[in-house]
Amino acid sequence: MKEGIHPKYQQTTIRCACGEVIETSSTKKDIRVEICSKCHPYFTGKQKLVDTGGRVDRFKKKFGLENK
Repeated sequence: MKEGIHPKYQQTTIRCACGEVIETSSTKKDIRVEICSKCHPYFTGKQKLVDTGGRVDRFKKKFGLENK
């Protein structure tokens, strides 16, 4: 490997919006995520609508799917 061209690999903390904290290694320091494996519907088995910025409402309005 060439010297000086690779990013520094360091211990980091990943924090989820649900409160889960994961310690790992990465080239980035202190990562924040909205959904992790502890709160993601695929892993929990609970269906939860994740609507960022009204995307679902905008889609329904665009295609005329209002409460049908």
